[in-house]
Amino acid sequence: MNSKLLDEKGKAILLGNEAIVRGALEAGVYFASTYPGTPASEIGDTFAEIAKQVGIYFEYSTNEKVAFEAAAGAALSGVRSVVSFKQFGLNVASDSVMPLAYVGVKGGMVIVVADDPNCWSSGQSEQDSRLYSRIAHLPMLEPSDSQECKEFMKTAFSLSEKFKLPVFVRATTRVTHMKGVVSLGKIAKGKKRGEFSKDELRYRNFPPQIMKTHEELHQKLEEIKKFLRKGRLNFFVNKNAKSNLGIIVSGVPFNYIMDSLDDYKLKVPILKLGLTYPLDEKIVADFIKRFKSVLVVEELEPVLEEEVRAIAKDVNPKLKIIGKSNGYFPKAGEYTEELIVLALEKVFRKRFKINLEKYRQKYRKLKIARRFPLMCAGCPHRATFYAAKVASGKGTVFGGDIGCYILGIFPPLETQDFFFSMGASEGLAHGIKKTTNQKVISFIGDSTFFHSGFQGLVNMVYNKSNPLVIILDNRITAMTGHQPNPGVGITGMGEQTKEIVIEDVVKACKVENVKVIDPFNLKEMTEAVKEFLDKNEVSVIIAKRECQLLAVRKKRKAGIKIPKFEIDQGKCTKCGVCLYEFACPAITKEHSEFLIDKDICTGCAVCVQVCPKNAIHVMK
Repeated sequence: MNSKLLDEKGKAILLGNEAIVRGALEAGVYFASTYPGTPASEIGDTFAEIAKQVGIYFEYSTNEKVAFEAAAGAALSGVRSVVSFKQFGLNVASDSVMPLAYVGVKGGMVIVVADDPNCWSSGQSEQDSRLYSRIAHLPMLEPSDSQECKEFMKTAFSLSEKFKLPVFVRATTRVTHMKGVVSLGKIAKGKKRGEFSKDELRYRNFPPQIMKTHEELHQKLEEIKKFLRKGRLNFFVNKNAKSNLGIIVSGVPFNYIMDSLDDYKLKVPILKLGLTYPLDEKIVADFIKRFKSVLVVEELEPVLEEEVRAIAKDVNPKLKIIGKSNGYFPKAGEYTEELIVLALEKVFRKRFKINLEKYRQKYRKLKIARRFPLMCAGCPHRATFYAAKVASGKGTVFGGDIGCYILGIFPPLETQDFFFSMGASEGLAHGIKKTTNQKVISFIGDSTFFHSGFQGLVNMVYNKSNPLVIILDNRITAMTGHQPNPGVGITGMGEQTKEIVIEDVVKACKVENVKVIDPFNLKEMTEAVKEFLDKNEVSVIIAKRECQLLAVRKKRKAGIKIPKFEIDQGKCTKCGVCLYEFACPAITKEHSEFLIDKDICTGCAVCVQVCPKNAIHVMK
């Protein structure tokens, strides 16, 4: 945690995610919930570190829907709350987001959603969460730097409480993970206890009452536009500069626009939108009236571009809208200053001092070896995947899920034939098993199992399916930064709680074939996979072994020596199984010799079992 995050005044250099937390604290938040998901993970992690110190409540919920509902319950009771997740988490929560927009809240509630243009941490798809604000009819604020992250959170809470609506704050990877100087205000002590007021009419969110509520929701949006018109969410830069071109921009591309114009000494009028929904048509209309063309700069979908085009039909029908629809910007991936400069070169029909194409041609000639991301040395998942692949043979379908084990999709393990969303491995495996004669193994992590794995497993049992489910229980939520989950017996605030034992849950689901195995025991794991793959009903193996990173840290802290291994070159036949099939990153090949890097080796000893010639042993 940034040591200055809790300073009462002055300035601090904060991550965007830390600034979001600081903004919530200055707004008097009391209840914070999340399910970890990058690029939003540090929001929850920061709350987890400081919750007791500042006297607020924080939790890692079992999934995003539950996290949202918990925060909504606090807000309905008059207590300020914040819930945070990545864009896919909003998908999970959306089932409850929509009705809360109609019901409204009593205390301020902010929904922080972090989108991931370029899929830096979201392999399934790019997603533009701005569309959710339009579906749900909920306000959305978009900060472009750390200072705005803090300020927009405070504004969002005030807006939420004034209009009795939850409010979205949407950030993207470059905003959440950038660092910037933030001016600190006073941390407010928020209301800790409220009261839920029964209101039969308000909570009858079904016909005929719901239609009236829907109308009221639209009226609130109009009021919000007027209320915020005098604020600083939407503002101008170079407003009176003489130019036939105007720029409308939101989010982190604003920084690239400012850098580009500064680099090339250009003065162009800019309308920077911090409130992107409801869009203030008046401020947009007034801005675009005098231009021949407007450049709309936004990441992912052309949401603002289409809305500006609709406004222009009435106030400036000849206006040329420049953006994604006419090829100035891509419809996929995140923006960079390079993209902005290329667009400006097209608009102004001239080349600037830096020849970007020249640099592109230079780097295209570089030959860079393709390297796949790998699981850590000693990762128990590697042993599980290796045993499953050896035991199952060719033709077995491997169902993947969301977690650090998605890295099993890469060669040479190749034990993730697909991954869609949290918990989807089981539903897809069931469908494949019901419609093919193939053997199917569904891999799912422990945190993912608690998140959305029950339903798929119950469905398999209920509908008489027979895939093999392997639950990868590494005793933590590893991919997003080692957050606790219900299976480890510790809450997000570090308190002891009841440990939910996965094998007990599996047996309660009426699964009869259940084994808990240490994946470092390759022989037992391999035999269990062979046995269970031939069963006519659902079988579950729980591969239970702590994340090796955690295990090594604990050993070092306790002063326990970690054994290192080496390869006996006299016994090694250069078969390459350890490197080319097991793929431990601690094993390398130099010239004709296979070697173990003692600085990377974590002492798991699985390579000893993998080597067919018994050529690997502990270093003396």
